[in-house]
Amino acid sequence: MKIIAYYLPQFHEIPENNKWWGKGFTEWVNVKKSKPTFKGQYQPRIPLGKNYYDLTDVNTLEWQAKIAKDFGIYGFCFYHYWFEGEMLLEKPAEILLSNKSIDIPFCFSWANHTWTKQWADKSDVILKKQTYGDDEDWVKHFNYLLPFFVDERYIKEEGKPIVILYNPKGVSAFPSMMKKWNQYAISNGLPGLKFIHQENEFDHSKETGGDLFSYGIEYQPSDAMHKYLNDKKIRTSLMRIMNRVANVIPVLRCKATTLHYEYDELWKYILEKTPKDDRWLPGAFVDWDNTPRRKNRGNLCVGTTPEKLMKYMTIQIKRAREIYHSDKIFMFAWNEWGESGYLEPDEKYGYKMLEAVKEALINNDEFPNY
Repeated sequence: MKIIAYYLPQFHEIPENNKWWGKGFTEWVNVKKSKPTFKGQYQPRIPLGKNYYDLTDVNTLEWQAKIAKDFGIYGFCFYHYWFEGEMLLEKPAEILLSNKSIDIPFCFSWANHTWTKQWADKSDVILKKQTYGDDEDWVKHFNYLLPFFVDERYIKEEGKPIVILYNPKGVSAFPSMMKKWNQYAISNGLPGLKFIHQENEFDHSKETGGDLFSYGIEYQPSDAMHKYLNDKKIRTSLMRIMNRVANVIPVLRCKATTLHYEYDELWKYILEKTPKDDRWLPGAFVDWDNTPRRKNRGNLCVGTTPEKLMKYMTIQIKRAREIYHSDKIFMFAWNEWGESGYLEPDEKYGYKMLEAVKEALINNDEFPNY
């Protein structure tokens, strides 16, 4: 079973973030500033040994790759940011490409959303607008990605590099671009590309261009959260009202505006889900708490433990094989520290979250022999 963990590259300085958020900004700034919004909340999250790493250091990526493989994580799915020829946070992936010593499979998810200050509650401020260009930009983008695609570490299926387009919904350029990219891949000696989408709201059986996707990913925990909220409509409506009031009257921004999800209930939705068709890949998640970013207007899981993660992953690995007929699970996440979704070791649990995944693989006779 190939556990592919989402990978956030925002742990190094870039000029844009320094301009928008202040000199020295990385994701660690939010993580370090985090405070509990209620008694008993696990915040701030502290990496084991206070390892607030910099992803421009090749030694960091080598360490990440080693511990991931030691505990059975197959590969990383790097978030990729492209805005008509302009990129953000591209350096970690480029360092990986240039250093074969970083021994781990990887792929890209083009996180094709406009950058705003939404997570800082200033959603009207656009930092970087997502646009898609035309054929000239598509060629330029493909040519940038090609060295990654042909790298022996890049994750492929039937020899075809997998390319995740985070949210194709409403993107009129994508069907034409995808067809062109597939032609470019073939003309460069590849058998083609395998396109996958990640946004739960995109139904490939109904949407324009949906037939061009080989798979959709059941992105967790957001899919389970959506179902959780639908089943608790009164509470959800109340939370939305409170958040609107808090936007108008800042003094009311208190712990009551955080929304709590039960870890067990979210996993219950995941493990009860039946794929709509055979073109869906299962998801999984470690934990969730985005209050480091959104402070007391965030939302979070309660009741998370490594023991529960091991139990639920054991079941999900079996379901991936028997129900989804898939050898892949996309997992949130390797290092989403600002949303508390990480497999990396921390001060509270050490390596126990990674050990939980390893034990779940062993329970299914799926632990890889690297």
